[in-house]
Amino acid sequence: MYEVAGNAAAYFVDRHAEGPAKDHPAFIEAGGEGRTLTYGDLGARSARVGAMLAARGVAREHRVALLMTDTVDFPVAFWGAIKAGIVPVPINTLLSTELYGAILADCRAGALIVSRELYPVVAPVLADCPQLKAVFVAGGEAPAGALSLGPELDAGAPGPTSPASPDECAFWLYSSGSTGQPKGVRHAHGSLKYTADTFGAQVLGVAADDLVFSAAKLFFAYGLGNAMTFPMSVGATSVLYAGRPTPEAVFDIFAKFRPSVFCGVPTLYAALDARLEAGAAKIEHPLRRCLSAGEALPEEVGAKWARLVGCDILDGVGSTEMLHIFLSNRPGDVVYGTSGLAVPGYELRLVDEAGAQVAEGAIGELLVKGDSAPLDYFGRRAQSRATFEGQWTRTGDKYERLGGGRYRYCGRTDDMFKVSGIWVAPFEIEQALIAHASVLEAAVVAARDADGLEKPKAYVVLKPGAAALVPELQDHVKARVGMWKYPRWIEFSAELPKTATGKIQRFKLREKEAALK
Repeated sequence: MYEVAGNAAAYFVDRHAEGPAKDHPAFIEAGGEGRTLTYGDLGARSARVGAMLAARGVAREHRVALLMTDTVDFPVAFWGAIKAGIVPVPINTLLSTELYGAILADCRAGALIVSRELYPVVAPVLADCPQLKAVFVAGGEAPAGALSLGPELDAGAPGPTSPASPDECAFWLYSSGSTGQPKGVRHAHGSLKYTADTFGAQVLGVAADDLVFSAAKLFFAYGLGNAMTFPMSVGATSVLYAGRPTPEAVFDIFAKFRPSVFCGVPTLYAALDARLEAGAAKIEHPLRRCLSAGEALPEEVGAKWARLVGCDILDGVGSTEMLHIFLSNRPGDVVYGTSGLAVPGYELRLVDEAGAQVAEGAIGELLVKGDSAPLDYFGRRAQSRATFEGQWTRTGDKYERLGGGRYRYCGRTDDMFKVSGIWVAPFEIEQALIAHASVLEAAVVAARDADGLEKPKAYVVLKPGAAALVPELQDHVKARVGMWKYPRWIEFSAELPKTATGKIQRFKLREKEAALK
């Protein structure tokens, strides 16, 4: 059972480092130092990580936290830990100092590898983490008390890939926190290849000659697949960008690197659409595949991108728990406004509050079954039991099943509310608002009227230079989705609260409404 072939690094790193792709670029940095890392380089550098960590007392099955931007140091650290049987824990790079302290304590990391620019944010809590045996700083000179990753790696002797079981814990990811406190999700070695063999190969169809650019970062399950495991599964190349993926930065990367595969999130696509439509930017090369996840893609955003760019967006649904996308539109079979069909290798069903399967056309919670399901939430037994029911995982998403096995997103379970006794899907109202020419983004939550009854309230971000009146937007929603669903109140905002992965944090807007009561 415990064989070198069971270690995920044997498949993703070793077979390329020792094969025909040895001299082919695995990663290219956009910006920063502009470094290139070949598959051979990745194999050689990652083989030294185990010895480097062992010299500081970090052994097999210990955790090493990775608070790292998207540079070539990330895959070296991630795969190097896995090769040595040590468990890497990538962490969101946009959290608060307090949350970093909580995550480091929760995962009990024996070591931390942190990018130099992120060190000041995490430094104040390091003294409160007695389990940390060493802190390695990547991309610059280490402050006092820390070690520089480059020289420490150079000093480490290369080691072999450790035997492992495909069912053994390989790495952790922390949930993005769109509904509150992040949870540590433990994933097995075999899950990485499973997502590459299912969505990566059978839907996205990434090929060896592709150049992939993912705006979603590597610490995020969606970005980990897009920018690392999917291209690495076929020996392709990925462009890494350490900075914030603003529309300007994305267009610059398009112009310089001409990626054939682009992976974004709905809010970014909306912003890119706005600039393309206004003539403020253009894409000079053909895109072969475009992918969206993290949150449901509004129909208007997808249709506009396809019209302006000439490449459909494959809108899909995944989760940190399932590691990547399990429900998706497919090349040549895109229906905007829906989340598509089950990805090969996954089964789906919709259930009501009592756990009974709902009829076609009814709304229910989406459950998914597939071999990329996690081991558990670390240290959260009750939440693990509530989410993982045998082979099925509760997603917390409400969906409607349409004819032909296609699904339409209705909202998070916690986002849904009733108006006049009928369920309202905030996402449906948000799509209607976004279809207005002046609206860039929208989020809808429940607010109470003078009688204490729940009604929709919208928070709206307008496009630059655009203007709209509340009655105008209300009438627009009435015409598109029905008289009773229109937002009774509309508040204009400069921005909406989001996670680092682009998901709108509606729970923060609900908290704001609760504070007004």
